[in-house]
Amino acid sequence: MTADVEARAKAEFGATVRMETAPLSNAEMIEAMKAYDVVMPSLKDQFSAEVFAAVGADLRCKLLANFGVGYNHIDVAAAKAAGVAVTNTPGAVTDATADIAMTLILMTARRAGEGERIVRAGKWEGWHPVQFLGAHVSGKHVGILGMGRIGQAIARRCHYGFGMDVSYLARSEKDLDFPAERMRDAKELAQIVDFLIVAVPASPETQHLVDAEILDAMKDTAFLVNIARGEVVDEHALIAALEAGKIAGAGLDVYEFEPKVPEALKQRENVTLLPHLGTAAEEVRSQMGHMALDNIAAFVAGRDLPNLIV
Repeated sequence: MTADVEARAKAEFGATVRMETAPLSNAEMIEAMKAYDVVMPSLKDQFSAEVFAAVGADLRCKLLANFGVGYNHIDVAAAKAAGVAVTNTPGAVTDATADIAMTLILMTARRAGEGERIVRAGKWEGWHPVQFLGAHVSGKHVGILGMGRIGQAIARRCHYGFGMDVSYLARSEKDLDFPAERMRDAKELAQIVDFLIVAVPASPETQHLVDAEILDAMKDTAFLVNIARGEVVDEHALIAALEAGKIAGAGLDVYEFEPKVPEALKQRENVTLLPHLGTAAEEVRSQMGHMALDNIAAFVAGRDLPNLIV
């Protein structure tokens, strides 16, 4: 946690802070749920049905106050069955994640990562008219897979900031403050856009939503950007599409098996790779932490939980 969140957690709740940054092991999760009234997990702590089953009748924990908006690492059905509430931190991450999407769009289209590596390596020989020619971003067509808070924030930046046409895929028509066309399916969306942005939550329904069929449908001048969850994109299919020149490039902040990143992606100059920076701003992480603590405070006081999932 950031310093002020950690200080508040200790002062208000007598919190025990785990200093290791690696995910909790099954044994640690089981012990935590036996020893504490509340646990604040993050996205790599896999609270599976098996973990709940292993705790059994020794369960003490009554709240998993998740640090983050995504909660696919928690089996919410198992939590509900065990009488454990689950909360998250929606809203706090929206703008920061949308900003990272724009970073990836610009870096990948304009070959910024490739150019910076050349400069750092001392290989830049000076400006010339056809050096590092990339793709123009302004005025292009962006497609948003998932038009929730984050998807809308990305689309708004694309439309108002870069004059881009916006199309999207969502379960329902959205009431937006900018023009946007809702498409019937992911393939139809992929066929028409210059930038396809993945902004859906991870779930069994979105596992490999972007697969070989969707990548094949994209224009060979188009770029894929993923700021959602790695498992939404079939990584093997993405590598194949890049190697075959079926798409122009990709910007990735998340990976299917992170922190493992395939060498095939690392070696490609037309791929921008970021280390899951979506919410990595101090103000944002502090806001997330305080939102999680607000859920805990409501739990302790017996009030309705502000961001209850189950």
